Amino acid sequence: MRKTLTVTAVAAFVAGGAFLSAGPAAATQQVVSSSCTGTVTAQMGDQVAIDGASVKTLVTNGANNAGTLAVGSWAGDSIAKNHAIPVGQVPNSAGGEATGAAIGKAVRTALANSGTWGLGFDWNKTLDSVESTVAKGCNLTLLAANYVAPSTPGQQGTGGTGTAAGGTGTVPGGASGNLSNLNPGTAGGTGGSAPMRDYGGIPTATAGTAVAPGARYPANGTLPGDASAPQAGQGDQAGQGADIRDAGNAQSLASPGSANDVQLPMLLAVIVLAGVTAGLVRTWVVRRAS
Repeated sequence: MRKTLTVTAVAAFVAGGAFLSAGPAAATQQVVSSSCTGTVTAQMGDQVAIDGASVKTLVTNGANNAGTLAVGSWAGDSIAKNHAIPVGQVPNSAGGEATGAAIGKAVRTALANSGTWGLGFDWNKTLDSVESTVAKGCNLTLLAANYVAPSTPGQQGTGGTGTAAGGTGTVPGGASGNLSNLNPGTAGGTGGSAPMRDYGGIPTATAGTAVAPGARYPANGTLPGDASAPQAGQGDQAGQGADIRDAGNAQSLASPGSANDVQLPMLLAVIVLAGVTAGLVRTWVVRRAS
């Protein structure tokens, strides 16, 4: 008996600890829209439903147009009695939608489960017509009121924290300082500067303040590039047009003489020496042969 009580107590303690460690579950609720079109704002994970009265006319028209001798008013009255037809759920993001196809399918299921006698001889054909009519006339936009956009990587740095708006905080490495002075590639971020966040102080040209051309140059002066103005380095350009003067006039100049240049007398001496040497060689060869 004592062993049984001990085992029971331990099991209860473990179960209670697991319940406490799990923490409170996020409570969800069902939000009912009075229209099958427009926007529904709720919490992430909440179920979204529509009031059957919002699709009464669409269901009536769909049943009447089915061609199955269905009594559309009976079908419309039957769906209007259902005040919460589930059509979707608010996603875990900024928003989503309950499409017309999803709403039409949900209304079809609710109408089929209502047990109405107004669906005619071919229930499936009537339900198909109702679903198609509702799908064309309905669409809901679902917005999450408690959605918070994730922080960008620039708002959180490795080794420290910072704020994007104020520009102050802890620089990487744990050193305190102004993050506005942090310059990528510098040790500790000291001595650098970040790009300006406000360019409002930069002067800009505004209407009515431009300087007239006459005020930039004197009345009796010359403008840059004026052909009548003297040009530097013109050389001998007499009789040439303005376009030729502006382009310049290149002339070939003889290079100065050098001490190593071969002069004409030396060249003649070399030729004479070659002739004498050739004669001597010829005489020697003739005498040797004879």
